[in-house]
Amino acid sequence: MKHADPQSPVSFRANVARLPHKGLPVVIEADAAQRAALAEEHGLLSVQAYRAELLVVSWKRNGVKVSGRVEADITQACIVTLEPVEAHIDEPVEALLLPEDSKLGRQGFEGGGEILLDADGPDSPETFSGDTIDVGALAEQFFGLAIDPYPRKSGAALDTGGDTEPAENEFQQKLRSLLGKS
Repeated sequence: MKHADPQSPVSFRANVARLPHKGLPVVIEADAAQRAALAEEHGLLSVQAYRAELLVVSWKRNGVKVSGRVEADITQACIVTLEPVEAHIDEPVEALLLPEDSKLGRQGFEGGGEILLDADGPDSPETFSGDTIDVGALAEQFFGLAIDPYPRKSGAALDTGGDTEPAENEFQQKLRSLLGKS
């Protein structure tokens, strides 16, 4: 049974209360058990390799910026044939985090100020509590977003059974009768 706050298989808590001036470099190389847990959690056949290289630096007065890359070699099941499909993930990691009690995080909402978001720019800062951040879980989020939700083996196509029109479903039939179209 999973508890309310599941821990990432590649969890790595970085103490952000005393970050070095040049930042804290973090390298996470998943072992076999962690890769198996990642595969299960993300619905993959397997994760052959997983590596996150991150730099945790101070941002503004008491915020934190995490940047780097997550790379992985994974195997998924093709959505058409269910055969294994191998893929390589190479995803940039970029996140800004502020303490929960930070005025920076609240002033846009409570101070009546505007928050301008750039679709191509960085996401708005997330918040954290205490003096540690799970940068491993953060890297795993970027890994999860980079996984192709519809992996398809090269050349695999859905067999539609020729170019016949698909059968009309019950909803379409009722809609047509309500609109008085035959």
